Amino acid sequence: MKARSYDIVVVGGGLVGAAIAYGLAEPSRRVAMLDEGDRASRAARGNFGLIWVQGKGIDYPPYAAWTRASAQRWSELATRLREETGIDVALQQRGGVHLCLSERELTVRSALVARATVANGIEILDRNALMHLLPGIGSDVAGASYCAADGHVNPLKLLHALHAAFVARGGSIVSDCAVRNVATGRGGFTLTTATGPIDAARVVLAAGLGNATLAPQLGLSAPVRAQRGQIIALERAPPMLPLPVETLRQTDSGTILAGDSQEENASTETSMGVLSAIAARAVRAFPRLAEARVVRCWAALRVLTPDRYPIYQQSRTAPGAFVATCHSGVTLAAAHAIELAPQIAAGSLGAALLPFSADRFDVAVAN
Repeated sequence: MKARSYDIVVVGGGLVGAAIAYGLAEPSRRVAMLDEGDRASRAARGNFGLIWVQGKGIDYPPYAAWTRASAQRWSELATRLREETGIDVALQQRGGVHLCLSERELTVRSALVARATVANGIEILDRNALMHLLPGIGSDVAGASYCAADGHVNPLKLLHALHAAFVARGGSIVSDCAVRNVATGRGGFTLTTATGPIDAARVVLAAGLGNATLAPQLGLSAPVRAQRGQIIALERAPPMLPLPVETLRQTDSGTILAGDSQEENASTETSMGVLSAIAARAVRAFPRLAEARVVRCWAALRVLTPDRYPIYQQSRTAPGAFVATCHSGVTLAAAHAIELAPQIAAGSLGAALLPFSADRFDVAVAN
């Protein structure tokens, strides 16, 4: 079978891969995005939908700066996608809060915020101040941290918009295309896939958990693991959450989502024990939710590195091969599309991305 040929191939059609592919696509460049299909773990389709700055990179300033830079460009990304596709991703970016359901939680949160740099823009709100932002909070709520840069979007509309805009810019999506092997050859790279061989001058590995296997084939490293998160979707309700909470948000359709469990588990099965704990905390935060009916529940897998920060790197042994992985596909979508993609197109990552090399894990990568 004759190999199809592209200038750049992005392996992965989730939020990370789609944002990068969208940023790479232009009429003068042949770009393909390889989407594995429904066999993939589909982290993008289970995403909670937050654009979240507060707490990110408190102990790692490069990540704090990268996260904030992406949040600042989110309005630009949403506008571009709407203009290019007509799809409104339901961006709301009026701030967000992390609720504390006891004085002890508030003390711990305050200490965490105190460690953050001023640039993080996080402030602590007492109960009285919080009630003005979120009427209806429960008696257990002692206060919260607040960040004006936080917000949320509809992640499914975002994924749809990125795919549609990529195609509108001239990109090609190859569906049901699991990548089995990638190697140097033919003046670039050859990918062995479920749909036949594909040649590319450059390749971007954005395959989530699949990067762990693919990256070493090109002298890169992606030590990622799966972490399960479970989410409860409640019935639609009149507007009651003007701001997203780190574990609660109201979607553009009125549905209330509750979630954010963090389990060292690679299964996508839900568990009643965890879902019950999520529900109990949601009701403590907003007692009126006790009467809401559950519509459905699901579990999805986060893609985490050992320190939870992203990996962006070009291969030393196979220049033109890049790896990109992170667990904040929504928050960092703007940075991936507007900042990272042009650097990949230019063939070199900038100094601001050097702290995200996998070299920080002291993983042996071929020289």
